Amino acid sequence: MREDGRWTLLVVCLATGVLLLNVSAPSVALPAVGHALHAELGVMQWVVSGYSLALAATLLTAGILGGLAGFAAASVLCAVAPSPLVLIAGRAVQGLAGAVLLSSSLALLAQDFTGPARAGALGVWGATVAAAFAVGPLEGGLLTESFGWRAIFALDAAVALACLPVAVRHLRESSDPDAQRVDWRGTVTLSTGLFLGVFALTRGEVLGWGSGVILASMAGAALLLAAFVAVEQRQREPMLDLRLFAIPTFTGASVVVMVLAASTFGPFLYLTLFLLDVAGASPTSVGLQLLPLSAAALVVSVLGGRAAGVLPVRAALPAGQLLCAAGLLAMRGLEASSPWTALLPGLLVLGVGIGLSNPSVTYAALGVVPATRSGMASGVSNTFRQVGIAIGIAALGILLPARVEGDPAAFAQALDQILLVSAGVAAAGAVLAATLVRQRDFVVDPVPVRP
Repeated sequence: MREDGRWTLLVVCLATGVLLLNVSAPSVALPAVGHALHAELGVMQWVVSGYSLALAATLLTAGILGGLAGFAAASVLCAVAPSPLVLIAGRAVQGLAGAVLLSSSLALLAQDFTGPARAGALGVWGATVAAAFAVGPLEGGLLTESFGWRAIFALDAAVALACLPVAVRHLRESSDPDAQRVDWRGTVTLSTGLFLGVFALTRGEVLGWGSGVILASMAGAALLLAAFVAVEQRQREPMLDLRLFAIPTFTGASVVVMVLAASTFGPFLYLTLFLLDVAGASPTSVGLQLLPLSAAALVVSVLGGRAAGVLPVRAALPAGQLLCAAGLLAMRGLEASSPWTALLPGLLVLGVGIGLSNPSVTYAALGVVPATRSGMASGVSNTFRQVGIAIGIAALGILLPARVEGDPAAFAQALDQILLVSAGVAAAGAVLAATLVRQRDFVVDPVPVRP
């Protein structure tokens, strides 16, 4: 570890934290945003999904300092947005700037930490990811109730600007000799394809699954994503080096991080809305009720990172996914009159699963590539995470049709289905992890197996 390694870890975790808080914090404010800007829930879903899609589409292309400044500027735009369209546009720009930050974050950790120190740093980073998702509703609730929903984005701008001087002084970018210019064809085909796919999932129930708009969107998504693969195969300097997927462990880590995001954050959004709209809890109360998840994830993620040399990734990752599935199942059966303690066992088990999975899946992605490819590997990992979030929200939203609004029993039934499907997806992730993650693929700082 170089002398400024701790500063690197601090800035990377702060930047990652504020970026991922922005996935979950606005979820608590969605009813207030919809009321203030006169927008329905289907439109407000894009306040979350638009951000994740922009992150996913551009995570493979950039460095860190301009991202902080861009994120601050986009946050100001969100804070003053006069309409849903401007807010969603601001969120998309936030996502683009956030991609610049996240694309460099894991690469910076990979270059500044090696051996057991890297495992510990990734544990702290993984804890930041888990805690940000879960603490977001509490932050969003406190700010929304105390100052209004616009304060969420004003705080984003303040934190990003505060990180800039430290980043300028202490950070240096990792060097990948193969990455020289932006792959515009890959960026356009990926971003447009993802947008059309998520649009079809979110609007299919409203417009009709057989409507021309939805069918054209699905066909366009399939064609553009296929074009993206073809473009990347022919590029001399691709944004996504498809040769990395020849490594089974890298493929497994990429798929599992997408599964982890879809099966945990997707239902997390709808559970938040249930507590707000059906159970009648205040935004701050919802944040407090969900806090046990973040506490469990934070503790386990830090300990999991430090124990990476003892507990091999091949064991930790499937175990984490199975715990996520168990936690999701334990939260089923909620009713409008259920006390919040009915959630507690499931939240704790889910938090342990997330805390065990996050550092493990990150270590798997970075541990099978040389240090000069860590930027590409971290970009792929973060891209798949954001794709998972966007797809999870959109796909699970199909189970929550418009008719449940104002009908507590229907909402509770839909939430049960959402949790059941999510648990099945998490369990499938465990099978994929056990099948694809192989100890012999770890060529950089390999995780030893106990004799």
